This record gives sequence, C-alpha cells and structure tokens, in this order.
Amino acid sequence: MTSHKTTVQTMKPATAAKKLGVYLEATPAEFQEGVVSRNELNALQTDPPEWLTTLRRNGPHPRPVVAAKLGVSIAGLARGGMTDPLTTDQIEALKTESPDWLVRERATQADVRKEAARIKEKNAERSSSSSSS
Repeated sequence: MTSHKTTVQTMKPATAAKKLGVYLEATPAEFQEGVVSRNELNALQTDPPEWLTTLRRNGPHPRPVVAAKLGVSIAGLARGGMTDPLTTDQIEALKTESPDWLVRERATQADVRKEAARIKEKNAERSSSSSSS
C-alpha cells in the first residue's frame, strides 16, 4: 500500500540551505525566516535567483563546500583551525599560501581516497569471484 502525498512537503531554511550548498546566514532574510517547499527547492535548483548564484560563486561558503574546494575533510578544516565560513577569495588565498596544515590535510585526504578505492576494488574482486563459483 502506498501513501499519497496529500500535503505539501516543507523543510526548514537550514535544511534547504544545506541542500543548496549555501551558508544560511548569508541568504536573504525572507529565505531564513520562512519554510521552503519541495517545489520551491526544485525551482531554486533549476532556475536559481541572482542572490543564490552570487552566493554560490562568491560565498561565504559553508564548511562542506569549503572542505570540498580545498580538497580536505571537514575534520581536516577543524584541525587546521578553520571553523568560520570562507569566501571564494579567502579559499583561493589559502590555496595560494598553502599552509602546512592544508598540505598535511590534503595528503591525508589523498590517502583516505586511495584506501577507499583499494577496499572497493578488493570487495569487487571478492564479489565477482564468489558469483562465478
């Protein structure tokens, strides 16, 4: 038995901001104070207004976006003392400066990715050999 969606699904602004990849405190007041329906979120994603385009381009960016742009984990940002949202210019400056913590965290992240790929490959081999038996 499937349930029909009779009510409009809504989400808190923080959830919508997270799905849009933007820092909530930098969004317009009307976005922060309201609720966002699933249809409104889809509309924002497919045809972003100027404020959203500008925010995505220039920031300030939330930690997950900062971490991705720097090529480190969110925990790596914290270890590096980076707890505040950063603008695109600040992120680019960090990349240029390449402080020791950033070099170290990028190396750590590269090791994590290599290990994840190794495990995935090992599991794929195990899966293919068990299915051919």
